[in-house]
Amino acid sequence: MFSKILIANRGEIACRVIKTARRLGIKTVAVYSDADSGARHVAMADEAVHIGPPAARESYLLGDRIIEAARRTGAQAIHPGYGFLSENAGFAEACGAAGVVFIGPPPAAIRAMGSKSEAKKIMEKAEVPLVPGYHGDDQSPDLLAKEADRIGFPVLIKASAGGGGKGMRVVESAAKFADALAGAKREAKAAFADDHVLVEKYLTRPRHIEIQVFADAASCLYLFERDCSIQRRHQKVIEEAPAPGMDPARRQAMGEAAVAAAKAIGYRGAGTVEFIADQDGTFFFMEMNTRLQVEHPVTEAITGQDLVEWQFVVAAGGRMPLAQDQLRIDGHAVEVRLYAEDPARNFLPSTGTLVHLKLPEEGPHVRVDTGVRQGDTVTPYYDPMIAKVIVHDRDRVSALRRMAVLMGETEVVGVTTNAGLLKALCGHPAFVGGEIDTGFIERHRTTLFAAVAPADDLAFAIATLARVVEWREAGRDAARASDDPWSPWNEQSSFRLLDEGHDEVRWKDGERDVAVVIRRLRGDGLRLELPGGAQDAAVRRADDGRLAMRLGDETFAATVVRRVAGDGGIDYTLFADGRSRRLRLVEPLDVTQYEATASDETAVRAPLPGKIIDLKVKAGDTVTKGQPLLVLEAMKMEHTLAAPFDATIKSVRYAVGEQVSEGAELVEFEAGG
Repeated sequence: MFSKILIANRGEIACRVIKTARRLGIKTVAVYSDADSGARHVAMADEAVHIGPPAARESYLLGDRIIEAARRTGAQAIHPGYGFLSENAGFAEACGAAGVVFIGPPPAAIRAMGSKSEAKKIMEKAEVPLVPGYHGDDQSPDLLAKEADRIGFPVLIKASAGGGGKGMRVVESAAKFADALAGAKREAKAAFADDHVLVEKYLTRPRHIEIQVFADAASCLYLFERDCSIQRRHQKVIEEAPAPGMDPARRQAMGEAAVAAAKAIGYRGAGTVEFIADQDGTFFFMEMNTRLQVEHPVTEAITGQDLVEWQFVVAAGGRMPLAQDQLRIDGHAVEVRLYAEDPARNFLPSTGTLVHLKLPEEGPHVRVDTGVRQGDTVTPYYDPMIAKVIVHDRDRVSALRRMAVLMGETEVVGVTTNAGLLKALCGHPAFVGGEIDTGFIERHRTTLFAAVAPADDLAFAIATLARVVEWREAGRDAARASDDPWSPWNEQSSFRLLDEGHDEVRWKDGERDVAVVIRRLRGDGLRLELPGGAQDAAVRRADDGRLAMRLGDETFAATVVRRVAGDGGIDYTLFADGRSRRLRLVEPLDVTQYEATASDETAVRAPLPGKIIDLKVKAGDTVTKGQPLLVLEAMKMEHTLAAPFDATIKSVRYAVGEQVSEGAELVEFEAGG
C-alpha cells in the first residue's frame, strides 16, 4: 500500500479522499490555486502545494505542475478525484512516465471511453444495447440536421468528449436545431477543447440509471445501481440506491451489460456505466465515466464498502476484497447535492461568502461530504456545490422523510441555495410515490417552487419580530452600560403619550415595498399589521439563539440572520418550517434606497462574473421580450441572457471573449424601450 498520495483535485472531492487515506494511515498532499489558499481540503491534508492562479486551466488542469508537486513531496501515487484530470488519458500516461501511480483506469480505457462516439462503436461490438442515433465523424451541420430528421424529433445533442450536462441540448423541432447545435458545439469546445457531438433519440420520460463497476487485474464486478433521474439542466440533483422499482432480473441484466462494457476496454479500478431507461424497463447504454462518480456515497451506504479504499488497493496491485456473490444490498440511500444556486432564476449559480452555514450533523444515518466551512467563499471559478448530504435508512420512504427534515434544518446565508427545493422534492407525493424521470422538476415546477419560501405574512412577521428582539436587546445593553440603568431613555418601546405605542418597519421584497406596523399591547403583547391583515404576536429569544414566536394561534421557532450586503444594504435571511426567504430592510433615512437609476430600467446586467462567448445583437437592433441577447459563460455553464421587454438596442458594452464582473451593464436599451 502507498505511504503518501497526492490528490489532484479540490473541495469536497479532495476532502472525501483525504478521509479514507487518513483512516488507512496514508499521508496526503493537497494542491491549491490562489482562490483555495484557505480552503478546507488544504487544511485537512498533511501537506499542500500551490499550483497557480484561480482559473482551473492555469492551475488544476496543469498536469505537469501536479506531477512535479508529487515528485517534490515524495508522493507515490496521484488520486485525480472525479473531475479535472480524472478522465485525461494523457495525464495518466504522464504519471506513469514520471514513475507515479495513477489511481484510476489504464490510459487506453480512458481514451476508449473519452469519445462518446467511439464508445458507442465499442459497445455495439460488445452487444451492449444502444440508443438510436448518429455517432459518426462527419460533423457538418447539414449532415447532423439530416440525421436528426432521420432519427425523429425530439433529439438530444451531446458533446462527445464530456459530461456534466455541458455541451448538451434537447431539440424539439428542426427549426431549432441549428442554434442548438451551435450552442452545444461552442460549450463543448470551451469545456473539453473538442466540439465533436453526437445526436440521439430523446426519450420523453426517461430514467437515468447507472451501474457502479469495479475491476482488478483478474476480475470485474458490479456493485448494483443508482437512480440519478432527478436533474436540472441535465445535471443530477438527487441520487439514490438501489433504483426504485428495480427487480432482480433487470438488475442482473443491467449489471452484466455494464461488466461487459468494462471488459470490452480492459478496465481497471472504479467506473460507472450509465444507462438511459424507458418507462417500460428497456435500457440503453449512454456512456461510461472512467472515474469514481460524485454520487458514489449511496453505493457505499447500501453495500457497506469504501470505494476509495478499493481504489487504493487495486492501484497498488491488490485484489478487490469481495466477489460478486458476496455483495449484498442493505436498506436504501439517498444523496442530495446542495448547490449555491437560485432555482427561481433558472438555477443561476450564486457566489459570495458563507457568513452563516448550518449543515446536518453526521451520525449513524447521515453523512455529509463538503469542502467548505462557515466564512469560506463560493467563487465563480469552480462548481457551486456546497455539500453532498447522504441519508441511509431501512427503506426509501424512511430515507426520503429523513432527508426532507435535514434539508429543512439546513441554513446558508451569503449565497442563494437549492435547499428549499431539495426539501420539497424529497417530500413531494409524486416522487415519494415512485414517479421518477429526468423531466420531474420541470413538470412539477409550480408545486415544487411554491413550497420553497414562507408565505408573505409569515415572512414579514418573522423579520419584523426579529427587529423587535433587536430593539429589546439594544435597550438592555444600553441600560447595562448606563450610569442610570432604570432611565426610561434606555427603553425602545415606542411609548406615546395618550396613544398606543407603535413602530413601522419597511421591507423590500424584490421590487415590492411592504410596511409592517407594530402595535404594542399590554405586557409583551404585540399586534402586527401585515399585508394580509392584523395578527396578535409575541416573541422571545430561546436558549439556542433561535426566536420563539407566536403569530395568531400558532407557535413556531425561526432562525434570522442579519447581514450587511456588499452594496451596504441590510438583509434579513429567515429560516422557518424548513423554508427560507431573504428580505431587505428599508432604512427610513437612507434615501438612496428609494432612488431608481435609469440603468436599472434600461440595461441588462451580468448576474454573476463570467466571460462573453456569444453576442446575438448589436446597436440599433430591435428586440422582443424573451429574445436572446448574449451568452455568458460562468461556473462551467453557459447562461443565455434575454431581453426583459420589447426594446431597441442603444449599445453593447462588451465584445466576445471579454471578462465581465457581476452587475456590469452588458446591453443598454434606448430610453423608453
